[in-house]
Amino acid sequence: MAGSTVLANLLSMTRYGGTVAACGLAAGMDLPASVAPFILRGVTLAGVDSVMCPIARRREAWDLLAAELDLDKLAALSVELPFGDVIDTAPKFLDGQIRGRVVVPVAPELG
Repeated sequence: MAGSTVLANLLSMTRYGGTVAACGLAAGMDLPASVAPFILRGVTLAGVDSVMCPIARRREAWDLLAAELDLDKLAALSVELPFGDVIDTAPKFLDGQIRGRVVVPVAPELG
């Protein structure tokens, strides 16, 4: 999650009883939102600590992902963005125009 307006927009679009996991603040530390999603729709904002999380809990999370993640669904919502397009695409992230998973290969293909 990018934080700031991106996070606020996601919270406003989350369905009743939904949970949003925030694990990054690339767009900013602020949260320009109201309490409405939390009160009216029971939305939960869950912070993900990727720095101080104990290794046992990390392993548990990775094992759960390995067992439960549907790789076909992940592929269906993923696109690859060439590294050279990152700068031009960044404003779309900040404006909430990007949906799904974007993969940016940063190493040249070995071939």
